Amino acid sequence: MPKHGKRYKALVSKVDRDRMYSIDEAAAMVKDIATAKFDETVEIHFRLGIDPRKSDQNVRGTVALPHGTGRTVRVAVIAKGDKLQEAETAGADVFGAEDLIDRIAGGFMDFDTVVATPDMMAQVGQKLARLLGPRGLLPNPKSGTVGLDVAGIVKGLKAGRIEFRNDKTGVVHAPIGKASFDPANLSANFQALIAAVEAAKPSSAKGVYVKSAFLSSTMGPSIPLSLTTA
Repeated sequence: MPKHGKRYKALVSKVDRDRMYSIDEAAAMVKDIATAKFDETVEIHFRLGIDPRKSDQNVRGTVALPHGTGRTVRVAVIAKGDKLQEAETAGADVFGAEDLIDRIAGGFMDFDTVVATPDMMAQVGQKLARLLGPRGLLPNPKSGTVGLDVAGIVKGLKAGRIEFRNDKTGVVHAPIGKASFDPANLSANFQALIAAVEAAKPSSAKGVYVKSAFLSSTMGPSIPLSLTTA
């Protein structure tokens, strides 16, 4: 959407830039400003008081949103033996061992996230790191996508578990649902997310940690949030 188009300006006018909104107010308002012909994703953007240039101040974690994200997550599992049956039973969309690694190396990318068991990570790293790494899809213990509890990982991802991490400017961007969600569900997802972000605060970070937060829909303007009433 053109940022200076009449439609966008009309949406911007609905947001009072001189006030901070509670998450409940913003969650209700987003339905009014998400006017695209598709169900827009609702995101939260946290500006953190960290120095992203320092490795010990980077923020990364996972959180299970109580009401999910509203999107269907296609999960690929790289494992062997009984873990493949476990993956299938848990609802993985595609699963395999060396055969799946070779398919992905050959260009197969029909998935949104990749899970792997520890015994497969050497091959995954060797053959797929350059392909999956830049896309943020390489399995990693810190993102909860490497482990032996394949069923638990797959079910969590399918249910709405997300990963969050700061970008190079120290901002965390994360989805909390869709514009079609009940505002109360968006609020509950926000509370789960901010609790996880606060729990991931680096011990070396000083001063105000969460400096500001904004809620926005895919095609709509941002809404400034009051963190004291979150």
